[in-house]
Amino acid sequence: MIHNSKTPEHTNVLEVAVMDEKDYQKIYDDYLQQASSEAQIEAAEEIDPNIEQIVAVRKNEDDDIIAFKTNSGRELDYITALDEAKAGKLAHVDVFHKYGRDIIRSEPDGIKENNLDNLPTF
Repeated sequence: MIHNSKTPEHTNVLEVAVMDEKDYQKIYDDYLQQASSEAQIEAAEEIDPNIEQIVAVRKNEDDDIIAFKTNSGRELDYITALDEAKAGKLAHVDVFHKYGRDIIRSEPDGIKENNLDNLPTF
């Protein structure tokens, strides 16, 4: 916070802008922290023990994901994983259509660590 001896009506516009920017940033940072904590709690609560989760990925030389490993140890090629995700047999992933094809992605839950690109490789 900026301190000065000027009365409020004489406060420099730049000083107010800097003070407001810091307040906005703190509010936003607090919001992100709270959302991250809540997202991790929600993700843990939503785990159905009967539905497999993707825990690792295999990538090709172009860094494209080409296969998936589940928490039960099964290794799925991309097409099989697509079919299982569409059928609701894989937790925390979505299938969307783009570029003329179906694509698997992790649910947008705000947790970077569980994004498919951030999972360990096998």
